[in-house]
Amino acid sequence: MSDAWRAQLVCLLLLVLTACAGGPPAPIEDRRTPATTHLPLPADSYVVRRGDTLYSIAFRFGQDYREVAARNGIRAPYTIHPGQRLRVIGDATGSAARSGHAVRHTPPPEPISSGPAEATAPRRDSTVSPDRGASRPSSPARTTPVPPQRPPASATRPPAAPPTAAAVLAPVTAWRWPTPGRVTRGYSATVHKGIDIGGQRGDPVVAVAAGQVVYAGTGIVGFGELLIVKHDDVHLSAYGHNDRLLVAEGELVRAGQEIAKKGSTGTDSVKLHFEIRREGKPLDPLHFLPPR
Repeated sequence: MSDAWRAQLVCLLLLVLTACAGGPPAPIEDRRTPATTHLPLPADSYVVRRGDTLYSIAFRFGQDYREVAARNGIRAPYTIHPGQRLRVIGDATGSAARSGHAVRHTPPPEPISSGPAEATAPRRDSTVSPDRGASRPSSPARTTPVPPQRPPASATRPPAAPPTAAAVLAPVTAWRWPTPGRVTRGYSATVHKGIDIGGQRGDPVVAVAAGQVVYAGTGIVGFGELLIVKHDDVHLSAYGHNDRLLVAEGELVRAGQEIAKKGSTGTDSVKLHFEIRREGKPLDPLHFLPPR
């Protein structure tokens, strides 16, 4: 090989080396940390949010709370936690969670007491009780007997006993109307799973049967201020669009006890949306309520 060819070859090698030295380094892939992928939740899953109870979740999806509990291995008193993923099946009637309230878990039923009861022993009339410290005459004078004074009936009537779990969670034998007013919209199994009862803002809303409040709040879209009352193992009643709630979750209520004030929260007119559900399935309340 001639010297000219050698010189050209050396120049070519120098050019190649210079180009390689000035190029960017080859990318290095770090396989130690796997990539994080955010997958959508399965259609049969629900993540517990702040303010949810197992009863409100079951109500939202039209299921029996016992089925939801069994499917997820939850035992009484059905405690759930924010962020917990539950397996559910059904069509949700709303998914927004109540904000600004602590998570409430329905406790085992307990009697409600407004304080220790005061004894109401009959009062004694001082005019008929002899003064033991006074001297008595040798020949007592005849006096006209004074009839003992009886306390008013309200003073001797014992206070109403608080409801007990056994009484309020017994099978329902009779139902009553939840509020005055006429039915403005009837039940439909597909689009309206209860009845609407009109009236005036502030009308009393009462429990249709004895039971325990298992949800009180605004966490289910479309119901406004909502109460759900558990009556026995299979029956729930729901009261929506209230102006004000008068009872709290876990509270035991009597049949006919006022539990809310009628309003228009979550809707455009004053009315009570009322439902009765058996094993999570909505039924026509007019089949339960007495005629009027």
